[in-house]
Amino acid sequence: MAGDSRVLMDHNMEIGVTPAQVKKLPKHLREAQISTERTHLISDPAKKPRQRYVQKDGKCNVHHGNVQETYRYLSDLFTTLVDLRWRLSLFIFTLVYVVNWLFFGFLWWLIALIRGDLVHADEEGWTPCVENLNSFVSAFLFSIETETTIGYGYRVITEKCPEGIILLLVQAILGSIVNAMMVGCMFVKISQPKNRAETLMFSHNAVISLRDNKMCLMFRVGDLRNSHIVEASIRAKLIRSQQTKEGEFIPLNQTDINIGFDTGDDRLFLVSPLIISHEINEKSPFWEMTLAQMEKEEFEIVVILEGMVEATGMTCQARSSYLDTEVLWGHRFTPVLSLEKGFYEVDYNNFHDVYETNTPTCSAKELAAKLREGPLLPQLSLLSPEPKMHTFDPLNRLSKPDPLSQDEDKEERDSGGDRGETNGSAAALEEQPLADGLRD
Repeated sequence: MAGDSRVLMDHNMEIGVTPAQVKKLPKHLREAQISTERTHLISDPAKKPRQRYVQKDGKCNVHHGNVQETYRYLSDLFTTLVDLRWRLSLFIFTLVYVVNWLFFGFLWWLIALIRGDLVHADEEGWTPCVENLNSFVSAFLFSIETETTIGYGYRVITEKCPEGIILLLVQAILGSIVNAMMVGCMFVKISQPKNRAETLMFSHNAVISLRDNKMCLMFRVGDLRNSHIVEASIRAKLIRSQQTKEGEFIPLNQTDINIGFDTGDDRLFLVSPLIISHEINEKSPFWEMTLAQMEKEEFEIVVILEGMVEATGMTCQARSSYLDTEVLWGHRFTPVLSLEKGFYEVDYNNFHDVYETNTPTCSAKELAAKLREGPLLPQLSLLSPEPKMHTFDPLNRLSKPDPLSQDEDKEERDSGGDRGETNGSAAALEEQPLADGLRD
C-alpha cells in the first residue's frame, strides 16, 4: 500500500496534478481570483500589507517616542489621570486614598506620642488629645473616620488639644480636595462617550460608482441605538505621502475630501443608515485617477463622525478608515431600508453588502470630457450581458435626445438617415430580441 501511494504521488507530480494534501487549503488560496472588465476590486495580491494610520475601530496607530518634556503631562494632571487605562486609574485611586489616610494617621499618632498620650492614656485625670487613641493602628482608624466622616463615636478629639484641632481642619480641607479630584476623574472616565461610538457603524468597504452621471466615492454609516446623535456631522481625510515640486517629501499628508461641506450634506440626520457620497470633481484628489492608477496608489481614507449624545449631551466622535485595498471600483451598496406595516425596518444583515454595477474604468476627468463630446450609454451598456440585473444604469439618461434637436432627428429617421456608429450598434442589439420574437 505504501508503495502504491508513493507511485501515485509521483505520477500526480509528473502530470501536474495537485497532491491531495494541498486540497485542504482554503478555497480562496487554491483558486485564482479572476477580475472582470466591468467591475474591479482595487487589490493586488502582490502588494505588501500596509500599516494603517487609523484602525477600523477608530484607534490612531501612532505612538509618541523620545518625549523629553514629560513634565507637560503633570501640568495637566486631571486629563492625564482621565486618559490612563482603567487598571492604572483604579490603582492610583486606591493608592491616593491609602497614602492620604496613612499620612494623617501618622500625624495623629505623632501628636499623641509628643503629648505623652500613649504613655499616660490609662491614668485617671489625664486628658488626651484624642480619646481611645493608644497605638498607630488606632490613629490610622481615626484618620479614616475623620476624612470619610464616618464618626463611630469611640475615638473623639478633645477641646484641650489645639494642635489636634488645627490638624483636623487641615485634613478636612485636603480630604475634600482629594475627594473632588479622584471622584471627578472616575466620573469623567465612566461617563466618557467612547463606548457610545461602539454602536456607530461604518461599512467595511468604500465603493466607487456612478451617481447622476458623475463618479462618486461612497461609504455607509449607521447608528444601532434608538437614542440619536444630535448635531451629527461627518468629514473625511485622504492620508497619502506626497512629494512637492521642490523635492520635499511629506509623509502621511492630509487632504480634505469634500463630502458636502459646501451644500450642507455633511450634516446628518442619522435615524437610519446613510450612504455618504463624495463627488469626484475638479477639486477632488481622485479627479485624474483611473482604475489602473488607483491600483498602484497607496492611500488611506479616514472618516470622522461627530455629534452630541442625546442622553448625556456630551460630544462623541467615531472614526474609521479605508485602505486602497478596501475601495471597491464598480460597486454599490445593497439597500437595507424596507417599508413594513406602519414603520420602516433596517436590515443590518445587509449593511456591509455591495453588488456590482457598470462603471467606466477611466478617470472622472476623462468621463466628463466624453460626456461633453456625446452620449456614452451604448458603450457602457455593452460591458455587461445583464446590465439591469440589480438596478438601472444611470447613464441611460445620457441617451435622451436634446429637445432642440428632436426635429433634426425626426428628419433623419424619415429620410432613412443612419445613426451614429455606436448608437446604431446599441439600438441593433436592443431591437434584435424583439424582432426575433416577432418572427417566431
